[in-house]
Amino acid sequence: MVFWAFFAGANQCFNRKMSKTHSVTGRTQQPDNHVPLIQSLLTSPTLPSKLPHVGTTVFTVMSRLAQEHNAVNLGQGFPDFPCSDELVSLVAQAMRDGHNQYAPMPGLMSLREAIAQKTERLYGHAPDPESEITVTSGGTEALYAAISAVVRPGDEVIVLEPCYDSYLPAIELNGGLPVCVPLRFTDFSIDFDLLRAAFTPRTKAVIINTPHNPTGTVLRQADMNQLANLLRDTNAFLISDEVYEHIVFDGAAHESVLRHPALRERSFVVSSFGKTYHVTGWKLGYCVAPKALTTEFRKVHQYLTFSSFTPLQVALAAYLRRTDAYESLPAFYQQKRDFFTNLMQNTPFKLRPCAGSYFVLAEYGHLTDENDYDYAIRLTKEIGVAAVPLSVFYREKTDNKLLRFCFAKREKTLEKAVERLAKRL
Repeated sequence: MVFWAFFAGANQCFNRKMSKTHSVTGRTQQPDNHVPLIQSLLTSPTLPSKLPHVGTTVFTVMSRLAQEHNAVNLGQGFPDFPCSDELVSLVAQAMRDGHNQYAPMPGLMSLREAIAQKTERLYGHAPDPESEITVTSGGTEALYAAISAVVRPGDEVIVLEPCYDSYLPAIELNGGLPVCVPLRFTDFSIDFDLLRAAFTPRTKAVIINTPHNPTGTVLRQADMNQLANLLRDTNAFLISDEVYEHIVFDGAAHESVLRHPALRERSFVVSSFGKTYHVTGWKLGYCVAPKALTTEFRKVHQYLTFSSFTPLQVALAAYLRRTDAYESLPAFYQQKRDFFTNLMQNTPFKLRPCAGSYFVLAEYGHLTDENDYDYAIRLTKEIGVAAVPLSVFYREKTDNKLLRFCFAKREKTLEKAVERLAKRL
């Protein structure tokens, strides 16, 4: 009542001011410099940013620049070749068959059962599809839900850098404190002494990524054993980003956390159908975790997306029976890796080894002292090839004079890019 009385009084005051004569002609006019009192009382609120240091992602920036300058885009990690016609037909058929409404919150049971069978076949562990598998709207949503499920204000989360760019904002949005531990330069392996030193009583989780984006490294069994020994006497959870699990080269097997009982009992393991089946725009993934962890994971997931694209779930439940579709991926992408790295020998770049994922790092420090961000921008504008600077994967923007190239492209795309690099650098 007090507010409305004040509001009414202010309005009357405003009306009286507006009724005064401001002209020698006697006509009532509003003065040009008058600021209405009511307008001043109803100013818009300010919105302090929860992520003041976060801007537009470099992937968006580089892809936009590539379009503007007609550059070959080897920056953002997506294929430029089609996915399986059979998979597209299965999705279309699911829509025609009427599977167009909400799926169950954890995902269709038929898909979760297929995921359980695939997991047992590959890693020797059969998660319970009812209580240990959740279908999500992409790997990034699964990562966010896992982080949100475990992190409380003031908790510390250890992150190995360089790292995928969604990790740190997800931690910070949940009130957590990222503790960044650098991978060894130049082979980007884990320094377990540094990792051990990063633990404190407030450490709530550790995030790992294998195969690794952006460096193309992979964790081996010895790494997992050391990690298990390190975590054994702690209360920390493990969040394992394994979205490139089927892109491992040179005859090696993917060393999933799910192979290791001591690790999987405290872990959220994230996978991506988008990466596996060349359909990144479909945004479908899943998380495997023990029952107690899945319970908390789903509490977050149900209020993020609730459920994910139903026709694709129907299609994938059937398509997962095609084991060759994912078993053939290592050879498929190894051929692309070898094709691209052989072509790049005609350029002045020095390539780092790539053991997994569809990214390879290229060193350019012997060519220029430019920082990697500026060099990537110039490469896009002047040479016509877009890459991603490695520094954006570090919180402090560490510049090791390295660029990340994506080779998940058709051969003619890779040839066009390397031709420009070879001729114009």
